Amino acid sequence: MQEVVFQDLGKISYKDAWDYQEERLKELVDRKLANRQRRKAGQEEVPQQHYLLFCEHFPVYTLGKSGSMDHLLLGEEDLAVQGFEFFKINRGGDITYHGPGQIVGYPIFDLDCFFTDVHRYVRYLEEAVIRTLASYGLEGGREDGYTGVWLEANDGLPKRKICAIGVHLRRWVTLHGFAFNVNTDLTHFGHIVPCGIDEAGRDVTSLQRELGRKVDTAEVKAQLKAQFSELFGIDYA
Repeated sequence: MQEVVFQDLGKISYKDAWDYQEERLKELVDRKLANRQRRKAGQEEVPQQHYLLFCEHFPVYTLGKSGSMDHLLLGEEDLAVQGFEFFKINRGGDITYHGPGQIVGYPIFDLDCFFTDVHRYVRYLEEAVIRTLASYGLEGGREDGYTGVWLEANDGLPKRKICAIGVHLRRWVTLHGFAFNVNTDLTHFGHIVPCGIDEAGRDVTSLQRELGRKVDTAEVKAQLKAQFSELFGIDYA
């Protein structure tokens, strides 16, 4: 079992959370490189320390390195007037929205201690959300050609994306993560082409919309933590 420090950062600006992630990532990478030197010298290695960060952001749009600026439908002045921040960032994927009522998860894991398989890692992030949805009686799933978690079309509704995923790895240490719409204001997705997907018959949804009621965010976080523990084989420090 790997030991993971869990931290709920509460409501935090995107830039502050990104800087904090980078600090933790550097910590893990430095420890990894130091352990390699210890191994060569026949010295005892220091156990790696991983992090799982949860937070909510103030309204912000982020554009991944493979995304298109055309998918941001507001101009710079409009962003400021309407109270949105905007960042180009180093994760994969296109554009997405973060804001209050959304659980954003940032695992800072050294995958050398788990498995060195990016696709498996992304599937595990999806699976944690899928299992959490199941605890609320919702059947989440994956969509061919896309990351994230979706709900199937039913009752006259289109396919709906409830969780976006975008990751970045440095020396097999993970950065960024997932954004799970719980009580999110979905109208804010109207200012972008979410994840660059503009196909008919696809929408964005939230747990609140699907259940028809506001959901206890702390309860959802507890479910997610439990699923991460089971999937990755971790204990929380």
